[in-house]
Amino acid sequence: MTLAKLLGEVPERDEPKLEVLCAAALEELRRRLRPGVTEEDCGDAFPLAGAFLALANLEDGGGVERFSAGDLTIQTGGSAAVQWRRQAKTALEPWLVDENFAFRGVWG
Repeated sequence: MTLAKLLGEVPERDEPKLEVLCAAALEELRRRLRPGVTEEDCGDAFPLAGAFLALANLEDGGGVERFSAGDLTIQTGGSAAVQWRRQAKTALEPWLVDENFAFRGVWG
């Protein structure tokens, strides 16, 4: 949590929420590691990615980002959260399960 507070300049009022989000982020990242890879194998990249992911979730904040009424659509924010998520993925990419592969079949 200390790393996330430092990187995100988190206000004191958000610290309890950040603590929960950090624990959830680390658990999510553990589940996304390739089989046989531990968080220790990732070194400093693991807590860094956890901090980035927790900050992304804090930035999302559960608020409405997109609202439509008839032909009118209003979209706000989201860019900081997207950047935090991208940094988390980049930090751990060598150890994560590849989510971009799809086996479509082989013609016989």
